[in-house]
Amino acid sequence: MSPAAPAYRRLSVEERRAQLLTAALDLFAVRAPEDVSLDEVAEAAGVSRPLVYRYFPGGKQQLYEAALRSAAEELKLCFDEPREGPLLARLTRALDRYLAFVDGHDTGFSALLQGGSVVETSRTTAIVDGVRRAAAGHILRHLGVADPGPRLRMTVRMWITAVEAASLIWLDEEKQPPVTELRDWLVEQFVAMLTVTAGRDPQTAGLADALAAAPDDRD
Repeated sequence: MSPAAPAYRRLSVEERRAQLLTAALDLFAVRAPEDVSLDEVAEAAGVSRPLVYRYFPGGKQQLYEAALRSAAEELKLCFDEPREGPLLARLTRALDRYLAFVDGHDTGFSALLQGGSVVETSRTTAIVDGVRRAAAGHILRHLGVADPGPRLRMTVRMWITAVEAASLIWLDEEKQPPVTELRDWLVEQFVAMLTVTAGRDPQTAGLADALAAAPDDRD
């Protein structure tokens, strides 16, 4: 007697939407959004094209923006590290998560998060900028600063921009140097940028002195 086929379970609206977003992100991870068709998304999700339109009546642009928001939420969480233990160890763990995301999305990282797509709009730009602002907020909280001055805010945001640029160059360079070396290099750049700003900003100088006196317990 042949085994019974597994019972079919209808997905909830939230589950189906998540399934479609996952399929879209998997495709956008290796190809630019403008090169991915809704038929391919439907096939990857194992559903019909009309079903994709039922959840995303705005077509590929709406699906792309929804996928971008999903990816943005994941990236925002990268720097949401518990504020326990030495700062550099926390920053190292946050970068491990960030670079793992970049590695997993590979060539689609540019299209998804760096405006490397013809379907970019003011809404998608705002989503990406939200990731940068969230990351800056996490870093400043890790530094224990409730009211950062303009020089410190600028330094943190400049470092986040450097992390993004380094990630893209790392992909172009076929993921060399090794990711752990890149991570440590970026942590060292953070310290260096704080040190330079410290020469012009008393608030940052106090942070740099405290960081220099703290143990470096990175793995």
